[in-house]
Amino acid sequence: MAAPGKCLLVTGPPGVGKTTLITRDLEPSSESEIREGGDRVGFEVVTLDGRTGPLASSTISTSDSLRWPTVGRYKVDIASFESLALPMLQVKEDTDLYIIDEVGKMELYSSAFFPAVLKVLQSNVPLLASIPIPKNGRDIPGVARLRNHPGAEVFTLSASNRDAVREQIYNRLLDLLPKQ
Repeated sequence: MAAPGKCLLVTGPPGVGKTTLITRDLEPSSESEIREGGDRVGFEVVTLDGRTGPLASSTISTSDSLRWPTVGRYKVDIASFESLALPMLQVKEDTDLYIIDEVGKMELYSSAFFPAVLKVLQSNVPLLASIPIPKNGRDIPGVARLRNHPGAEVFTLSASNRDAVREQIYNRLLDLLPKQ
């Protein structure tokens, strides 16, 4: 079981800056939206070592995609997601921090993803992740379990508190990470 405060969760409405906060100090290539013109047409999985693959698309139309689950107008490519995300969530001795942007409805269509996240929590290695804010007072069950986990600290981001919350999170990470 993760120690109290070893799981830092960032939540807030869409577009408030959760991904920016989570990936701020990472490579610029960590952007996960796919755009055509000004329209968002999908999302991709981007690992910290720079590998990418599709997560979801509103424009894909293959015989395989007919069986993929949907979230809104997006078809979720579970196999692609799992091939990139699951190896990154393997608990290893030399890992100081896990970062997940995001634990949400698309990701939770993978039956292997949430158990991998729970193993990370059990490893006692700090986890920084973004989660969606409940819609209409209803939370996604896996997200609710994570939000209510005894080791979780939830930081709600808004346009007016972004800088203060970012500083709180980075200070908590400095406390949690091994001293060099």
